Amino acid sequence: MRLSPLTASALLLLLALSPAHAEPPAKELFGAVKEPAELPPRVHGFYAKGCLAGADPLPADGPAWQVMRPSRNRAWGHPAMIAFLEKFAHTAQRATGWPGLLFGDIAQPRGGPMKTGHASHQIGLDADVWLTPMPNRTLSAQEREDMAAADMVRDDKLDVSQNWSKAQFALVKAAASQPQVERIFVNAAIKKALCREANGDRSWLNRVRPMYGHNWHMHIRIACPAGETECQPQDPVPPGDGCGKELDWWFTDAVLHPRPGGKPKPPLQMSALPAACRAVLNAP
Repeated sequence: MRLSPLTASALLLLLALSPAHAEPPAKELFGAVKEPAELPPRVHGFYAKGCLAGADPLPADGPAWQVMRPSRNRAWGHPAMIAFLEKFAHTAQRATGWPGLLFGDIAQPRGGPMKTGHASHQIGLDADVWLTPMPNRTLSAQEREDMAAADMVRDDKLDVSQNWSKAQFALVKAAASQPQVERIFVNAAIKKALCREANGDRSWLNRVRPMYGHNWHMHIRIACPAGETECQPQDPVPPGDGCGKELDWWFTDAVLHPRPGGKPKPPLQMSALPAACRAVLNAP
């Protein structure tokens, strides 16, 4: 049976739009790229829906830090974030008395959605900082992959564990006190401990926000750097120290023991990201 040109064109269009011909999710595309885009540094989009051109790497070893899980290739960031982390590591040294910091994920070489682990970390302005002190020696490549971080939250999720100390308090406070910082995300039990232990000036607590998980690290988010017109800022944090009813909600049964089920969100497609992310992905 011969098909009319119109019918044939319609069939070709349907085939092109069928799942077999659909473009992979954005996380698969960005997760496969091993090097940054050879473009001037530029943020495109929001912390949880964007990409990054011209990323800089955080060196695996510094005078006050070491990078963990290097096989993930997620130690890339906007130059402003890399400069912030390198400077903050020294601030943290003084605040905690630790030999240095252990840094976790920042972003992929070109930002974008990740295959595992994060909804944000897409524009090079988020970074995970372990709440476990850096050992006073250089970790081997294998140790950086295998070493476990100390869990700062009790099994019942109602308060911090015995791993929590004045040093962790000082570290989070130091981070939240930096002018570039937009938010610090920690487990609600850690936020509770900070609220209980803070004395004097409590204004910094406003930037520390409770979040699911985050038992073993704090997530630092810095504001859009000056001149980054394509960077979408986050809404300001609500007023107050965040230690009242809004914190109590995190310890309700519905939050601590959620019902199983629920349909996961579909993965982001390239069409959901800023149009410029296509050029970032395809750049040399």
